[in-house]
Amino acid sequence: MVGARLDAVGHDPMARLFTGPRGGRITTAILRDATHWDEVVVRLGYEHLRRHDLRHTGLTWMADAGIPVHVLRKIAGHGSITTTQRYLHPDRRSIHLAGAALSRYLAEGRLEPAGPKPVPQAAPVRHLRLVRRATQRSL
Repeated sequence: MVGARLDAVGHDPMARLFTGPRGGRITTAILRDATHWDEVVVRLGYEHLRRHDLRHTGLTWMADAGIPVHVLRKIAGHGSITTTQRYLHPDRRSIHLAGAALSRYLAEGRLEPAGPKPVPQAAPVRHLRLVRRATQRSL
């Protein structure tokens, strides 16, 4: 369906992929009514759920699947990666996996972080002479 719509709009970057019932943009009210959103969420017991929450969920799932954040920014239509990052919400499993990865890393004996290291400063050179005391025998 999306492929057919892309072919229909051609190369016009301002063309709408999908239009409302009168040919204009699809408003949130039209979308809510067409999907019976209010009735569906009440029937499922998720009255607190907003349609926009699905956007957060979708972007988070794509990030968890390994899609780079700069690609997610384009998909979401955000002007800034910072905005896209606000949509990403790691779940407990992701946080647990991050902790497990850190534990494996530390267990391998890598206590120094990877990457460039500072150049060590040379110890100051001291010019000291060793002077031995004369003993009774050497006198």
